[in-house]
Amino acid sequence: MNVFDNMLSQHKAITREQKNNAFREVMQQIVLAGLSRSDFFEHAAFYGGTCLRLFHDMPRFSEDMDFSLLRADKNFDLQNYFPFIREEFLSVGKNIEITKKKKLQNTNIESAFLKDTSLFYDVKFQTERQVKIKIEVDTLPPLDFETENKLLLQPFSFNTRCFTLPCLFAGKVHAFLFRNWKNRVKGRDWFDFEWYVKNQIPMDLKHFFARAKQFGDPNGKIKDEKSLKLSLAKRIKSVNINAVKSDVMPFLKNPQDTEIWNENYFLELVERIFLPSPK
Repeated sequence: MNVFDNMLSQHKAITREQKNNAFREVMQQIVLAGLSRSDFFEHAAFYGGTCLRLFHDMPRFSEDMDFSLLRADKNFDLQNYFPFIREEFLSVGKNIEITKKKKLQNTNIESAFLKDTSLFYDVKFQTERQVKIKIEVDTLPPLDFETENKLLLQPFSFNTRCFTLPCLFAGKVHAFLFRNWKNRVKGRDWFDFEWYVKNQIPMDLKHFFARAKQFGDPNGKIKDEKSLKLSLAKRIKSVNINAVKSDVMPFLKNPQDTEIWNENYFLELVERIFLPSPK
């Protein structure tokens, strides 16, 4: 059994959805492995749901790979790192295609954080079905974040520079409040929000304010713990919880985890957020 198939077998996927998720996760690990052989993590850090899944055992799958430069650089070119990614896939017997993703402003589902300075690429290969993951690099990121090295053991042992958990939580609260989906909500944001609170992860307010200033709250209306919690409560009351559940369901190992979800439950979670004073 080759390295790729061995990594895949550890997921014990049964359904088609589970197999798709397992393929994506193995691909994500191989992308990180390829990037680790370069100087990529001297310039960028990994964040988002996939980071949470791979390095902190969050119990849901994630489709995309999100990276942030450590400092703004509009001239950064991810394509310089494609040879490292391709070589890593070739080493496990996969020939991949990497294509630049067009940023269409007028789609049914539109990210509120779409920037002209973000780079989007699809990495895919063909098995009995086409498997694809999206890579995004924010070249003009909100700053005031902290990073740490996290160890991944497959396809070999290597370190990845990642946002710290408090900064990841700040990014998730920002997405929870300001992510703009035209026709539906992103239930994965709600699942992650619950995960952070249940695991008593402190939220980095300084990084949240930096993100909010760049997008969502440029005038600083959310300025302290009280205004943040009021904004979260307003967001929760505006959303159909059944739609939230429906979106996240394909990414969960245990769909019954959402049985307790209702408006009052999430309002209670808001009151349990740990918010240390910004430094």
